[in-house]
This record gives sequence, C-alpha cells and structure tokens, in this order.
Amino acid sequence: MTLLESIASRRAKIGVIGLGYVGIPLARRICESGFPVMGFDIQEERIFQLDRGESPIKNVADTDIAAMKAAGFYATTDIARAAECDALIICVPTPLSAAREPNLEFVESTMAGLSKHIRAGQIIVLESTTWPGTTRLVLAPYLEAEGHVIGQDVHLAYSPEREDPGNPNYTTRTIPKVVGGATPRCLEVAEELYGSFIDQVVPVSSADTAEMVKLLENIHRSVNIGLVNELKTVADAMGIDIYEVIAAASTKPFGFTAYYPGPGIGGHCIPVDPFYLTWRARQFGLSTRFIELSGEINAAMPQYVVGKTVRALSDARKPVRGARILILGIAYKPGVDDTRESPSIFVMELLRNWGARIDYSDPHVPCFPPMRDHHFDLASVTLSPEVIAGYDAVLLLTAHAEFDYSQIEEHAQLIIDTRGKIADGARVVRA
Repeated sequence: MTLLESIASRRAKIGVIGLGYVGIPLARRICESGFPVMGFDIQEERIFQLDRGESPIKNVADTDIAAMKAAGFYATTDIARAAECDALIICVPTPLSAAREPNLEFVESTMAGLSKHIRAGQIIVLESTTWPGTTRLVLAPYLEAEGHVIGQDVHLAYSPEREDPGNPNYTTRTIPKVVGGATPRCLEVAEELYGSFIDQVVPVSSADTAEMVKLLENIHRSVNIGLVNELKTVADAMGIDIYEVIAAASTKPFGFTAYYPGPGIGGHCIPVDPFYLTWRARQFGLSTRFIELSGEINAAMPQYVVGKTVRALSDARKPVRGARILILGIAYKPGVDDTRESPSIFVMELLRNWGARIDYSDPHVPCFPPMRDHHFDLASVTLSPEVIAGYDAVLLLTAHAEFDYSQIEEHAQLIIDTRGKIADGARVVRA
C-alpha cells in the first residue's frame, strides 16, 4: 500500500512530535478523524500526565485526552518509535536566543534524533514557526545525510501552525491550513495528509513560501499593534480617548481594521516571529526598519504602563515603594492560561524593582508558573470588594471575561486600565 493510499484509507499512523499548545490540539483532531496517532515529547512528566488522562493545556479538556486514549492515542519519549509512523509532524518550540536571534535547538535536536529512524515511505512536516528556508536548509540535510532522496523515498513539507487558544469561533479543523512542499511530489502528499483532517488546505509553491506566510501573518499584527500603541501615547498626551477614536474609525465600512492598544504583546508568536525575518533579511544584506520599530514600540509598553502607574500613585500622594498593587491578568490574552512572553510579567518585574508589593489575580492561572527567566512565589488572589479595596492600585492588564468590572470600578482605590474596560472616572487612569 502506498503512502497516499494509507492516508486515504485512514490506516496511516501519524506521529506528532511536541505535545504542547500546538501538538496536543493537532493530535486530538487527527484522532477525531480516525487515524492511529502516536505522540512524542522529551518531557517524561508530560508523557506520564497524558497517560493518566490529564491534559497539560487548558484548551484541551481531560475528557478530550480520554477520548484520544480510547481511540488508541499513545505518547512516548522514545523517538525510535517514529519508524512505526507513516507521517511525522513536528511541533516543537522555536524561541529566540538572548541576543534576539532564532534558536532552532529544539528543531535540530529533534531532527538529529529523528533522522536515524526515518524509513522510505514517510512524510515529515515541520509546523514550528521559523525563518524562510529552514525546511530546505536545516531539515533536508538531516534526511539526505541518511541517504534519503527527498520527493522520492521520503517527503518533506512545511505547514505553519495557526492555533488560536481561547477563540471559540475557530478550531484546528476549521482553520485553513497552508502547506508548502520541498518538491511537487512532497506537496501532493502533504495536501492529501492535511486534507484528510482539515476542512481547507491552501497549497503554496514551496516550503519557503509557506514559512514566509506565517511570518507575514504575525508581523502584520505586530506592526499594527505597534502603530496603535504609539497612537495611544500620542492621544493620551493630547487628552484624547484612543478607544473612542478606534470605535469611531471602525464605522468606516472599508479600508480600516481595528487594532487595540495594551501593555505590550505576548504569546509565543507575535513577540518572537518578527525577529526571525529580520535575522534572515540581514543575511541578504537587507534591513527591516519598519518591523524592528514596531517591535521596539511594543517592547516599551510595559515601561510606559509602569510610568503611568508611578505617576498615578504620586498624584494620590502614595509612593510606589511599599505600595500594594494588584495585577489583573497575567496570561498574555483573555481566556487562556498561557503566560509566555506576557507583558503582565514584565510589568510585575518592573514594579517589583520599584519596591512595590505585588499580587495578581487570574482565573486561568491559579499559581505563578515555572518560567525560565521570571519568578514570583505567588498564587492568584480571589477577588471580592474587600480584597480589591485593600490595594493602593489595581492594574488591569489582561481583560478576562471572568472579571467583574463593575465591582472593580466601585471598590478600587486607583485603577490603571490598559484595556479600555473601565469607564472614565476620578480614580481611573488609562495607560
């Protein structure tokens, strides 16, 4: 049976490498489509957790994991078992280095281990966000070093992940999937693979193009958020409400898309992806000033929020040193438990450096999570009128739907609102 035939008959075993915010929802969807699925991860505790039927991420329930296991899903740390799979989809992290340059250590270590177990008749797809050329220049050599001919005995493709945790309107199945192959034959196989469990597949001419698509999507957001964040500071200096401006501009039925300001940008994609392109562009002797400027503006927003907070406390005749400050929301966006690159964390650290006493409340993050570069020994505070009133200032940083904004507005001594959720008042400062 050929690879295309095994995919069409749902007999192909599909391996998902990297069981995190991208890999687990993807594995769930593939299981739902009737394929046998094997998951791979280097974290033993992650494997034990899944084996117990527990989901490690909020947007996939324990009942979903139980259904996956009932359908035959199996997770392991043994990469040698990749030889049992017909398709292998790589969903590992691609962070930035300390110098803000691409760090492909997880991709490369995955390929170094995986390539020894690749056999003829398989397809390997990378979903991790990266710079244009990674599939061709980084992944392909690992396969070729083992004697494989790409497009003949093995197939290689790139398909950028498009997960949007917390968004009830789109699922892994309904979000269109861009796919680019290393060769035309690779693209044909990748289209068949994704078309068997995704509603719409969007083929493009090459893996390089597909890699660039992902960067454009997130750079588009980064640049527009940077623009509206800069406009916020200008409007604030002029005494103009930027949210009123955006609301009025949004009535234009063409040529305008609303973006909203905030304390910065977070998550794994938007703060990281632009730097993948700026790094790659430098290799061609090109500068990306527009993209880099938006990154600088967004990165400066936590400092802007802290500056507004310090001034607001000073106006209330309260020094920031020793002030009790409650942070509302430490996830990077509403409705999720993901704190990666969250601007709330940077605001907390800056305020701590000023000598403030920091607490936080987040219905999705009960305890401050282990993080590589940040640490707070804190648990989420349960909100009540008495609790809210006990703080010198409350900073709204993530606009979770679970917050009772009328209660916050009524009882807080001072509110610094970075999300435009609280009505203007004597005790409200927009930041």
